[in-house]
Amino acid sequence: MAHEMDLVIRGGTVIDGTGKPGFEADVAVKDGAIVEVGKVAASGAEEIDARGQIVTPGFVDIHTHYDGQAVWDSHLAPSSWHGVTTAIMGNCGVGFAPCKPDDRERLIELMEGVEDIPAPVMHEGLDWNWLSFGDYLDALDRKPRDIDIGALLPHSAVRVFVMGERATFQENANQADIAQMGQIATEAMKAGAFGFSTSRTISHKTLAGEYIPTLRAQEEELTGIAMGVRAAGAGMLELVSDWNQPDPATEFAMARRVVEKTGLPMVFTLNQRHDRTEVWRELLNLSDQAAADGLTMRPVFPPRPVGILLGLQGTQNPFSGCPSYKKISHLPVPERVAAMRDPELRRQILSEDPIKESTFPLIHRIGYDWMFPFEEPLNYEPAKANAITQIAAREGRSAPEVAYDLLIADEGKNFILAAVVNYAHYNLKPVEEFLAHKNAIMGLGDGGAHVGFISDANFQTFMLTHWGRDRATGRVALEELVRRQTSDTAHAVGLFDRGVIAPGKKADLNVIDFANLQLQRPYIVFDLPAGGRRLLQKATGYTATVKAGAVTFRDGEATGALPGKLLRGGPAIAA
Repeated sequence: MAHEMDLVIRGGTVIDGTGKPGFEADVAVKDGAIVEVGKVAASGAEEIDARGQIVTPGFVDIHTHYDGQAVWDSHLAPSSWHGVTTAIMGNCGVGFAPCKPDDRERLIELMEGVEDIPAPVMHEGLDWNWLSFGDYLDALDRKPRDIDIGALLPHSAVRVFVMGERATFQENANQADIAQMGQIATEAMKAGAFGFSTSRTISHKTLAGEYIPTLRAQEEELTGIAMGVRAAGAGMLELVSDWNQPDPATEFAMARRVVEKTGLPMVFTLNQRHDRTEVWRELLNLSDQAAADGLTMRPVFPPRPVGILLGLQGTQNPFSGCPSYKKISHLPVPERVAAMRDPELRRQILSEDPIKESTFPLIHRIGYDWMFPFEEPLNYEPAKANAITQIAAREGRSAPEVAYDLLIADEGKNFILAAVVNYAHYNLKPVEEFLAHKNAIMGLGDGGAHVGFISDANFQTFMLTHWGRDRATGRVALEELVRRQTSDTAHAVGLFDRGVIAPGKKADLNVIDFANLQLQRPYIVFDLPAGGRRLLQKATGYTATVKAGAVTFRDGEATGALPGKLLRGGPAIAA
């Protein structure tokens, strides 16, 4: 008997991505598109019983770094484990195209330092069968995936391609350089780039301590490249900045002039820094003023502290820079734990400076005041009393001693959560304001990056569980949390064919057992090219994820379906 529909999801509470109240309905899918939402009489070749569960659009994540993984892997985990069906990569101005053969090592060094993807992984995983950005997109287009991906043109790659070593020496671009970069931007947009990304933060550097080539790029250079984007008729800008050259208002004014001259929409990263705790308010107000003046300059914020997970299993811990620890860092974790239990080695490591010989770019932004034991049940909003310094004070020990003992407990499987941003006052009040702010966008999960010490590609699950269900106060309506990571993010990058459950939209969907949705404990695997390690974190409660009408995950397990494709294009530019 022939079925009229390819898939029917029956009886779930549809939270359609627009923000309006959820409603009980069936969702019917045919040929990769949603064709009916309501009481569906037709049968499906496959049917999913969603009674007692929620049905959402597939999540759209606009800030990821799958630039390398997308070359060698069809499964873009961990994002695809958390209901993401579309991801935009190439953020923060780093990536692998355009690239001349002689510059490959330089781009690998940048990605290793900025995004913590080990160089051996990239050397083995990247086939480098591209020169231009269009060539790179063509290479991506040849591989099927479990999600759709789109890519931004990264400024560092463009700058190195045009200027060579002069780019890494922070030289100003000349007129010929700018003209060539603008032409590359035009060609990249015509080939299918979603826009252009750049970084102006000192946190982005190689392991050798060299700053990202774009750190001090002049306004004239940024404008010239952005005009190249505009010449193609579509595209956006993505900006990462410290907002301190010389101050937030001056830096924002420069970015605003680029937007004013080009008419391009811009997104920029925003969080509460622990050293300048109120700057985010100023930037939020400046973005509001831009919006009132008809300019699109939207902040992108993380929904919790950006959490560095320090542990013996990962790539970083509080003692990684200590000479005595470095001597044993190559040992398997059980042997390292046994060595660290030796009283003499313990005394020696605790006596050494962990910063002087550290290669960790963020070492100066973490401290024991904002480090917490990260144990089950997982707590991303820990009380100040649980900070390692507070524990040390209560127990009459030093903070390093407490951290040391936490690391070797549970046979070295423990992690310490180091809150880097959004937790200056030991609460998430800044995030509450971000979530109440319609101009702000949820993001910065960095899927595909920081593989050895950050596990934030689960923001989608965290948003639903923490802000929508588990928090004692200040919970946010589930409909708004879904809108935040579906239609809002999709529309921000010019994707209007998804992010909403309605007839005619792409059949990207999640069926979620919301009552039982839960993040699991992070763990390390060695499944990257060259045996590289990465930190992963799964969730329970995803009954099914559907990509373009095909079920890609059932109960958290991949079905083998790979309907994901490379997306080409970006936001159309107003005339």
